[in-house]
Amino acid sequence: MDTVIDPGHWQGSVAAARAQQQHLALHVERNDRLPAHLQWLAGLDVGFEDNGATTRAAAVLLDARTLQPIAQETARIPTVMPYIPGLLSFRELPALLAALALLPRTPDLVFVDGHGIAHPRRLGVAAHLGVVTGLPSIGVAKSKLVGTFTAPGPEAGATAPLMDGHEPLGWVLRSKVRCTPLFVSGGHRVGADTALAWVQRTLRGYRLPEPTRLADRLASRRDPAMRPGAPPRTR
Repeated sequence: MDTVIDPGHWQGSVAAARAQQQHLALHVERNDRLPAHLQWLAGLDVGFEDNGATTRAAAVLLDARTLQPIAQETARIPTVMPYIPGLLSFRELPALLAALALLPRTPDLVFVDGHGIAHPRRLGVAAHLGVVTGLPSIGVAKSKLVGTFTAPGPEAGATAPLMDGHEPLGWVLRSKVRCTPLFVSGGHRVGADTALAWVQRTLRGYRLPEPTRLADRLASRRDPAMRPGAPPRTR
């Protein structure tokens, strides 16, 4: 995996970061460019330690056919910037890239806990990561950042388009009965319909699809291997 473009860095200026987002968003590819034989999926998520001073990113590699986890890695780095709405990717991306680099194989498709193009400047964390790595990516977010929609039906699998005016941004998916819907959008090199299809394909009875569900457990320390006192993992 090669970084294909400067990922952008937080320099302490909100205006400069927004300008970088607008520039990087020009490189987002909204059409499908997936490998013909897709073998490996990755799920990525971020948590924080030390009252926010440390960013902890989790990466899980899965077999695309069976959804069995093959490897999991965690990267910890000093938090590079405060939380600023709309600029989350600058805060999370350095740790996400570090965790992704630890995986033993380069994934063919990356699921990121966060938005793809469903972002005010069309560069959520999934789109940002996809552009700087060149990897196809999907954003699977737990809450809306931008856009309007009609609530999908109550049944599992119900969907509704997420729109910003006349522009389609992705899909709102009721992944599980009696659960708040997910917001699914293409990140980079994955169209909206393909992103939705892959999320649906990787659901296994939980609210989140398997790639981000497993990464969420690891990033949030709900995985037994992450609990205080657990023996260290070996790679």
